[in-house]
Amino acid sequence: MTTVAQATALRSSERHEALVALGLSVGSAVSLGFSRFAYALLLPPMRDTLHWTYVEAGGLNTANAAGYVLGSALAAWFSKRLRIKPAFLLSLFISAMALLGSGMVDSYGALWALRAAGGVSTAVLYILGASLSGAISVGGASPQRAARLVAIYITGVGSGIVISGLVVPPILAGAGAAAWQAGWIWMGVLSMAMLAIAALAVKAVPRQAARDSGVLPMAEAKFLWPTFASFALYAAGYVSYLTFIIVLLRQQGGSPALTAAFWVVLGIASFAGTLLWGRVLAKVQDGWGPAIVSIVALLGALPVLLWQNLAAAFVSALVFGGSFMAGPSSVTTLVRRLTAPHLITAAIAAMTVAFALGQAVGPVLSGYISDGTGSVVAGLWTAPLLLVLAALMAPLQKTRP
Repeated sequence: MTTVAQATALRSSERHEALVALGLSVGSAVSLGFSRFAYALLLPPMRDTLHWTYVEAGGLNTANAAGYVLGSALAAWFSKRLRIKPAFLLSLFISAMALLGSGMVDSYGALWALRAAGGVSTAVLYILGASLSGAISVGGASPQRAARLVAIYITGVGSGIVISGLVVPPILAGAGAAAWQAGWIWMGVLSMAMLAIAALAVKAVPRQAARDSGVLPMAEAKFLWPTFASFALYAAGYVSYLTFIIVLLRQQGGSPALTAAFWVVLGIASFAGTLLWGRVLAKVQDGWGPAIVSIVALLGALPVLLWQNLAAAFVSALVFGGSFMAGPSSVTTLVRRLTAPHLITAAIAAMTVAFALGQAVGPVLSGYISDGTGSVVAGLWTAPLLLVLAALMAPLQKTRP
């Protein structure tokens, strides 16, 4: 009887922890699903209305990524000074305000500044949410259980992509190209509404036993250098694909309904894939987790570049969508496995700096090639090339004896 009661209590505890992680996932939905990736849906009408080059279009994502670099560097500091829970909720509020503001201006300079400010807040939001999700279990958890909770948190990215795919295209279809401003505003309103969910989830996370260290020691950074390099290359590759893929589909004759369906399928695949990857990554040793993810994402990027048809587009959405957010998940899982508890937030923050640097370079590089060649496809080929380099670099990371 005692064994049955213990098993029942364990299952109940695991369900509760999963619900808390799901509540925290609104942070990843806003920080990446809305603020970063939904830009791809709004880019075609913004580019047409505001008369941007591809470099300018990529530059706005680079502004967001530059802010992300700064926010990543400051995340552990904010966690230490403000305490992790208030800092998480404050960064969610600021991120929502940045989305709202992006729908109220139309000058390139103002949009650039708002995207940069949003990058700072969303980096802090994402990192602290990842750290909180790994601390949900009272008394700690096994690496496999912690990895599953982090994976549930990261499913918020897929949820954000799906929500934006359902909300933004109908707005654009109903009001024309100039409705891109309404798209930003609606995402800001939804983000504000998510604050209540986040507050309930944060309240349920136990107080962490160890205080966060604000800075990652140099010895730790040197040990993790292959993961830093691989993560930066991965970020540059995957964000190049996500920034310009909708532009490519529209140039290939894709209707608004088709591109919206593509985006929703990509988001659903990301949600489901992140959960499946969580189980795989918990079992993979050394740096092979990020390497495997890079290879699968590479295979997902190729169909839409090699064949211009509907089937290729949706195969790409399924494979790439089902793998691309496993990159951050794989690195977060690896960092939690290799790093002391009081250094986890600082280590995740440092990794996110590398990630943000890659995201800053990728869209501009892809846009520069597209402008120079007159072909979006040529620019998008940077994605698989960078993902190959990421896959080669990742296995150099070894586990401590």
